[in-house]
Amino acid sequence: MSAVPVKPAPRRGWCPGLARPMPTGDGMLVRLHPVAGRLSAAQARAAARAAREGGNGLLDVTARGNLQIRGVTAESHAHVVAILGEAGLGDVRHDGGPQRLTLSAPFAGAACLAVVAALEAIGREVPGLPAKTLVAVEDEAGGLGPVEADLWVRVTTTPHGRCLPDGTPDFPSPRGRGEAFAPFWGEGSAKREGEGVSTDVALPAPPPHPRGEPAVRGSLRSLNGNTALSPPAGRGDMRSAQRSNLRADAPGTRATVLQLAVATPDGPTWLAPLPASTGLATVRTLLLGLATSGARRMRALPVPQRDALLSGLAPGEPAPATTTHPPGRHARALLAELPFGRCDAALLDRLAGWSESHGDGHLALTPSRGVALIARDEAAAEAQRGAAGAAGLIVDPADPRRAVAACPGAPACASGGTPAQGDAPRLAAAFAHLARLGATAHVSGCPKGCAHPGPATLTLVGRPDGRYGVVPEGHAGTETDLTLTFDAVLERLESVRDHSGLRDAFREPA
Repeated sequence: MSAVPVKPAPRRGWCPGLARPMPTGDGMLVRLHPVAGRLSAAQARAAARAAREGGNGLLDVTARGNLQIRGVTAESHAHVVAILGEAGLGDVRHDGGPQRLTLSAPFAGAACLAVVAALEAIGREVPGLPAKTLVAVEDEAGGLGPVEADLWVRVTTTPHGRCLPDGTPDFPSPRGRGEAFAPFWGEGSAKREGEGVSTDVALPAPPPHPRGEPAVRGSLRSLNGNTALSPPAGRGDMRSAQRSNLRADAPGTRATVLQLAVATPDGPTWLAPLPASTGLATVRTLLLGLATSGARRMRALPVPQRDALLSGLAPGEPAPATTTHPPGRHARALLAELPFGRCDAALLDRLAGWSESHGDGHLALTPSRGVALIARDEAAAEAQRGAAGAAGLIVDPADPRRAVAACPGAPACASGGTPAQGDAPRLAAAFAHLARLGATAHVSGCPKGCAHPGPATLTLVGRPDGRYGVVPEGHAGTETDLTLTFDAVLERLESVRDHSGLRDAFREPA
């Protein structure tokens, strides 16, 4: 196939997509943004094929549950676009705004995912949104933990799904109606037209647009209490959402309620709960305010602009903390984390196969940089867990690799001075005893700290000479005069038994 002109995305201020890849040290990086992070087995196999035939075979799952294909070339890019476009994984906007606006937990229920669909439609109709704008959406089925979001949306409804005593969801039949986990599966899905999941949740009509039209065409027009939520036009992976049957006339239902929070430098400011339509319209107003402000993130808004944006909105009490689920089996669900977020095409193919042989033929990419699979029964879930563990995925909450964040590093990243991805497993093994005490580590190939922007108990920052700057209790951008080879770092860790010992072992020279 002949090469097509490629317009790479700049490194900063723009998030790469399928049409606009980002140049890296190992070729170009293509990022896929599946809605709610959910893929059918057919879509997962398409991504694996694209990575094999058009990239270097390596893929990353990001902290926003997106999927990155590495090593794409100018010559192979058109082939990658064709494979993924046919699978319904193409870009949804071309104005530099976020390809995916929302982040939701892997166990999000059907009503939560319906709200996600509406929010995505709203975001696509707000011009000028900064590329990194993020709306975190949670419900009773699970939370996201600490998230660097611009807005939070807490969804409360009458739940169909039951919860087990430990708070994890109890999943009815994957094909049955009223299931707690009801994702919007895409092309190639076993679900067919008319097989959507009934949620019996009322989403009232949105307020009229100033010109007499609904606030968002298509998706929000159908939030009228009697019609199913319609997905954004042209997105095959949202078609089954058209038949989610979010009806007000179902017996014994309650209206969906949204509680919003807005990011500020001091943390989220929570608002009073709102009916779904009012909450969605409020989100639209807030996103328009961000888009027209010139700020890149909501927390960066000047105080007068933020006060004006929030005027007329009733403040509320902070929403209760939600549950985040660790890796492992949860009833019929499996959460498996990828070590340092990395997998290859062969492993992605195997994950797709496990989802078909043991479950419902779908998988969800998670904010913990892994996958969630729903099995047909608990025995099948245990089989999935065994297969994932044998393949090297993280299925044990105590796995020390969970305590270590790592970026691709050199040579995959042109900015990397050290092979962070290769050094991370050795650091995790040496760091295991500290991980059990709650310590965390970050191996960064350069001072940008892409894998973990915040501080860690021990941060290693790659230098151009192949050594690491060592930062105890800091982040990758922290200045340090202590520079060591990686082997020297491991030697010092041998004598460390606790946090204070770590500080002493890595004290900067006087």
